[in-house]
Amino acid sequence: MKNTNESEKLQKVLANNGIGSRREMERWISEGRVSVNGSTATLGDRVSTYDQIMVDGQALSRTKERQPCRVLMYNKPEGELCARVDPEGRPTVFERLPKLAQSRWITVGRLDINTSGLLLFTNDGELANRLMHPSHEVEREYAVRVFGEVTPKMLRNLAKGVELEDGQAKFNNIHVKPSEPESLNHWFNVTLSEGRNREVRRLWESQGVQVSRLIRVRYGNLELFKRLPQGAWIELDLTNVNALRKMVKLPEETVTKVLKQEALDHTKLSRMRRSVRKHKQNKVVGQRQRRKTSR
Repeated sequence: MKNTNESEKLQKVLANNGIGSRREMERWISEGRVSVNGSTATLGDRVSTYDQIMVDGQALSRTKERQPCRVLMYNKPEGELCARVDPEGRPTVFERLPKLAQSRWITVGRLDINTSGLLLFTNDGELANRLMHPSHEVEREYAVRVFGEVTPKMLRNLAKGVELEDGQAKFNNIHVKPSEPESLNHWFNVTLSEGRNREVRRLWESQGVQVSRLIRVRYGNLELFKRLPQGAWIELDLTNVNALRKMVKLPEETVTKVLKQEALDHTKLSRMRRSVRKHKQNKVVGQRQRRKTSR
């Protein structure tokens, strides 16, 4: 038995190396993809700095744990998957992100393929885990377009709580946005403090109406930058990174690659839009070539 004062949970060490979130690392351990000192690891294992860790047969370099915490804000368009690779060749949110030399980007939560808006990435697995974990009650805000009549009773139900197949759920706040009297579509801003699969959509569906558009506009105290184009990303400065860390009771980061938040001026926006268009064009060309070779 290792001295717990000198060791850490295996999944936490893996997360701190930027391999994935702590929850994802727990799954990898359960799947037998991790070994410690030549033996297959199990959930609950603790490791010290002297232990040799292997992931998918590759030795883990513990020097990665000293990497500074970095966070990207991405404006996800509809039609992209929150997956690293898609067997069907559909676009994913990871395709345009900058490369990391000693770790990889981890998504803070997920958005389904038909949902757009604010998606955060970090190389810090512990930060990702805490921002996603229900115990920290990090609030998410969404702009929602609902198709169908929405009555005051429905809104009261959604604020009080309704029973879904995976337990009770509710919105913390519901803000009704102005709409045309004859319109069948109505816009709302809603907030909730957890991130269950398709939770916003399922809450509205429980009242017999459908969500026709869903955009995440805020995660915790961080709002989606209004001028950030869809499909583009921007790295957050130390002030914004530490605001996220403070929210989940992590110590401040002192090292950064971004001293001051970059302004989204005309030149920067034009460069971002060109990059997004070029990526889409290259994606289409690649898909056509793959179809030709598969015939």
